[in-house]
Amino acid sequence: MDILIGKVEAIVREAAKIFKERSFEIKYKEGFENIVTSADIKVQQFLCEQLRNLIPDCGFICEEEDVCYSQDGMFVWVIDPIDGTTNYARGISECCISVALMKNSEVVLGVVYNPMKDEMFTAIKGGGASLNGETIGVSQRGFNDGILCTAMCVYEKRYAKLCSDIIFDAYIACNDVRRFGSCALELCYLAMGACELYFEFKVKPWDYAAGYLILKEAGGILTGFAGDALKLDTPALLVGANNKDNHDILMTYVMKYINLNECNYEWRKW
Repeated sequence: MDILIGKVEAIVREAAKIFKERSFEIKYKEGFENIVTSADIKVQQFLCEQLRNLIPDCGFICEEEDVCYSQDGMFVWVIDPIDGTTNYARGISECCISVALMKNSEVVLGVVYNPMKDEMFTAIKGGGASLNGETIGVSQRGFNDGILCTAMCVYEKRYAKLCSDIIFDAYIACNDVRRFGSCALELCYLAMGACELYFEFKVKPWDYAAGYLILKEAGGILTGFAGDALKLDTPALLVGANNKDNHDILMTYVMKYINLNECNYEWRKW
């Protein structure tokens, strides 16, 4: 994996040249909240071509153009060509390229790169996490001094009240709240100790796969509802923290408002 991650970093940096051209057209998927740019498509195509050269017999799970190639093989790449597309389209720097590699359904490699800030977050299973080659780790702050990164399920606003209730209760108990608009980067910020808590509802695997491993290798925790392990095969409810105590406190606020045994699982559909 040590050799492979260096090659993946190089491919991602090459893809970032397309990212940084900032010559793109915008299309709307399902309203103003959910957009795709021509840069998303070009970056994804480039990544798929180059990563397939590294592991010819591989599968892909990608965000754009409903690309979801075979997952039957041992290795599957999980790609978000631009996480934080709305930020990217508006010139806001909180956006990134996210690439993860799964081996037998387990994430073993993660790369999250913000070309606008030249920040390269990486991790390999069992090898720790780094930012631009320097080891990173979660903070030691408690819940009351914690910063919560979150979002309001912008693509499906019928869940906004549910999310806002959870966020409000957590906000009263913690230090403050941030909403950067990129799940992958927020998980990396948690990994580097810039924040301590994370909650989001109905997050796609390409948004969090790489960030999940980076956070885990930095000493943090990210789970589904009630601490369930993440499977990366459906949209997920994410609860993350710098340590288990803070995770469990945040989970109590989530479970106060959400009982998956009583809901119809409609939110888990693609």
